[in-house]
Amino acid sequence: MENKKVLLVDGMALLFRAFYATAMSGYYMVNSKGVPTNAIHGFVKHLFTAVNVHKPSHVICCWDMGSKTYRTELYPEYKANRGEPPVELIPQFDLVKEVVDKLDIPNVGLERFEADDCIGTLSKQISEHTEVAILTGDQDILQLLSKNISVILLKKGYGNYDIFDEDRFFKEKGIKAAQMIDLKALMGDSSDNYPGVKGIGEKTALRLLQTHGTIEGILENISTLTKAQRKKIEDELDMLHLCRQLATINCEVDVTCSLEDAIFQIDQQKMSNKFKELELKNLEQILL
Repeated sequence: MENKKVLLVDGMALLFRAFYATAMSGYYMVNSKGVPTNAIHGFVKHLFTAVNVHKPSHVICCWDMGSKTYRTELYPEYKANRGEPPVELIPQFDLVKEVVDKLDIPNVGLERFEADDCIGTLSKQISEHTEVAILTGDQDILQLLSKNISVILLKKGYGNYDIFDEDRFFKEKGIKAAQMIDLKALMGDSSDNYPGVKGIGEKTALRLLQTHGTIEGILENISTLTKAQRKKIEDELDMLHLCRQLATINCEVDVTCSLEDAIFQIDQQKMSNKFKELELKNLEQILL
């Protein structure tokens, strides 16, 4: 197949975004069996819109497999600021995977790991010989940018994207994509609920990494830092190393997906039957 391009989809990012876009107005699109379908409907709309715009030859969908992961084992507070999912969303978790299955798109997920780890692992495997684009709403994924890997960040609405390659990232941040791990270890991440080094924000962290390259580089040159910076880092050394573990996407997890299985080719009948069963309307015509 000429010009192969694999789209790796962060399934939860699309599903949650789709859910909250309509749930704010209290509109859950409940079908005749009493099952809410708003998140599934929006998920498919996001997926089909992205396929139309970015024209992948292959699509794979990656999923979180529950809130307990090796990161919560390392640091129980990790993502502990996130409440339970809304009851209207819970039945849609399994149903959306059934829909993806009927679109002949592989579902990939692994217990104790996040979707990001599956995306990281697959992107490393596939990008050796094929172009990869990652569709997500989560900027953490930007650490994966490399020669053959771009990131498509969802913006508000449908079909609005912020697209990054490694050059754009470097121009905007002044550091390489892989240095983003150390950036997050230093400044922390309030949405994932880990603190980094107290008192070090993004500006200082970027400046330190632009000068010293890595956390090791900063520690080797700690005598050149201001007294205040030095004290902050020395006081939080254990937390700094722990936060780096939390921030690192694991690209060595036990998942694979053959490109043969991921060729984007929809069986119209299978898709129609599933959409009818769930009473999902006005979706088939989105696909060009």
